[in-house]
Amino acid sequence: MAKDPSFDVVSEMNMEEVKNSVQMTVKELTNRFDFKGSTVDIKLENQKLIVLGDDDFKLEQIKDVLFAKLAKRGVPTKNIQFGETQHALGSKARQTADLISGIDRENSKKISTAIKNSKLKVKAQIQEDQIRVTGKNRDDLQAVIQLLRNLDLPIELQFTNYR
Repeated sequence: MAKDPSFDVVSEMNMEEVKNSVQMTVKELTNRFDFKGSTVDIKLENQKLIVLGDDDFKLEQIKDVLFAKLAKRGVPTKNIQFGETQHALGSKARQTADLISGIDRENSKKISTAIKNSKLKVKAQIQEDQIRVTGKNRDDLQAVIQLLRNLDLPIELQFTNYR
């Protein structure tokens, strides 16, 4: 007898695509006229992104270009959470961002309670940084996917292993 239909709810970032987007952003900004003679630097270290610019306005422009490149490559920009801007000597500004992969405990609980409150005949099982949803009816699973897409969370969700 076959197993019940299921799918996994994950939140992942493709680091190769992030790396490519960072390289394309640096390349574009070094060729732009309004950035001639300005400090532009974006580094990817471990799971952190470090953006360096002349001031807050330049930082925002750098982030706009970066987000455009990330969106074009299908990387969820919701999973990039920037911290406070740090001002250094020589009127330089630096901002670090965490690249979030995986669903943390707090968001897992929000997702599982939303599924339970929907009164659909499915089970949500938290497995480390992902959630497995199983049910007897594929239509119920589709309804859960729609429900989770409409949920307001600080991270982007993907649905994988739909069987």
